[in-house]
Amino acid sequence: MRALILAAGRGQRMRPLTEHAPKPLLALAGKPIIVWQIERLRDAGIVDLVINLGWLGAQIPAALGDGRALGVRIAYSEEPQDAYETGGGIATALPLLGGAGGAPFVVVSGDIHTDFDYARLHAAAARIAAAPQTTSAHFVLTDNPPHHPQGDMALDASGRVRRDGVRLNYGNIGVFHPALFASQPVRQAWTLFPWMFAAVDAGRVSGEHFRGAWHNLGAPEQLAVLDAELRASAARC
Repeated sequence: MRALILAAGRGQRMRPLTEHAPKPLLALAGKPIIVWQIERLRDAGIVDLVINLGWLGAQIPAALGDGRALGVRIAYSEEPQDAYETGGGIATALPLLGGAGGAPFVVVSGDIHTDFDYARLHAAAARIAAAPQTTSAHFVLTDNPPHHPQGDMALDASGRVRRDGVRLNYGNIGVFHPALFASQPVRQAWTLFPWMFAAVDAGRVSGEHFRGAWHNLGAPEQLAVLDAELRASAARC
């Protein structure tokens, strides 16, 4: 299974730290945010990675290379400085993810930090591959963070994502069948939501509620707090 790490955004709320570096390369407890993601994907057996590049994107392959030093294989999907948003980024990277006829793939943001076990996504991908007309995507939802208390979507008792109900936060972790993006515009900016809500409304998106550590690192203050927490935890160990 391949994974796309979204790393093309400008990171406006993280300024001034992102004026001279892409947000996924900002240091978190001694290593770039994106490396935490790469290591967790690798440890889950997901080693074929695609990273999309936008704002100051040349710095990312300069830092990570082809991934061999981290035990993975990395390909890069280049975008302009004003990136293609999530939907456009996925559609543009689709050939590197196996194409429209390939296997389901993971999409994660390069600026989150979590202890979610990505190995859990293998089972979701297998279900999507076996019956894409029944399930075409799988979302990992989290408790609503302070900056987003209204949440995004809900889960029903059968594990299907719904728009109505007690809303949870979309955790920027999902598995998608490639056919979803086969006819979508490439090299254009368009957002994943609300477009993906058509599949949600059709009952074709499964989900899970992850209650562990999950941080969307949007601002310098959030980065500093988590950096201190991780360093303190490492010191105790």
